[in-house]
Amino acid sequence: MTPADRIVGLYEDNADAWDRQRSRDLFERPWLDRFAELLPDGGSVLDIGCGMGEPIGSYLLSRGLAVTGMDASPSLVALCRARFPAGDWRVQDMRALDLGRRFDGLLAWHSFFHLSPDDQRPIFARFAAHAAPGAALMFTSGTTEGVAMGSWQGEPLYHGSLDTAEYRERLERNGFEVLDHVVSDPDCGHATIWLARYAGT
Repeated sequence: MTPADRIVGLYEDNADAWDRQRSRDLFERPWLDRFAELLPDGGSVLDIGCGMGEPIGSYLLSRGLAVTGMDASPSLVALCRARFPAGDWRVQDMRALDLGRRFDGLLAWHSFFHLSPDDQRPIFARFAAHAAPGAALMFTSGTTEGVAMGSWQGEPLYHGSLDTAEYRERLERNGFEVLDHVVSDPDCGHATIWLARYAGT
């Protein structure tokens, strides 16, 4: 099994460790607030790769948003359901995303980049298929096409990326207008962030 194929199993096998280790400091809050301010009051959010719902899913719920969270790890989704029953939590691999409904906001924070470049390319059409008119989309990525390997729990941790120009082109091709793009934001853990709005119908 390749490191890319192992990602889902790695998080499932180490769900308790991720729950202990994931920071709850909410250093992402400025970006989450920008995202939320693009949504209507009580708007619907699809949190793609929600993990155990902390701190991002719980924060969005606290803002009065209707959160549907999805993650490929059943154990992480079980934690969401136990802790945050106000959310709608689903076991779902984003590569097969097909919920049959549209949302006011789509978020893929530190999750989308665990897919290979070839798996990332078709996801933009899936984003569009789940975006209501004017929906916000925010996700994190790399900056150059290729693979970056980390290590977690003694195993390889896979990250894949397209290059910046291709991300922009695929967003625009699928009806998204880029509102902001920051590379390695020093105030947000050096994440590279895309914020876009769906202009399609």
